[in-house]
Amino acid sequence: MSQINQQELQSLRHLIGAHETAHQKMLTYAQQSVDPQVKAYFQKSAQDAMNTKQQLMSFLN
Repeated sequence: MSQINQQELQSLRHLIGAHETAHQKMLTYAQQSVDPQVKAYFQKSAQDAMNTKQQLMSFLN
């Protein structure tokens, strides 16, 4: 795999951080939800954000 430049690294860091924030928010929303469908939606959104974060982190290896 080719090396990434400084700007790409900064962009990756920003995106990874944003997806971590989204993951945490969705988990919080899921915990606060009473409606099972809403809870499931936020849980899936949290998992999707985590999956994307992990995919982005793979570019750093």
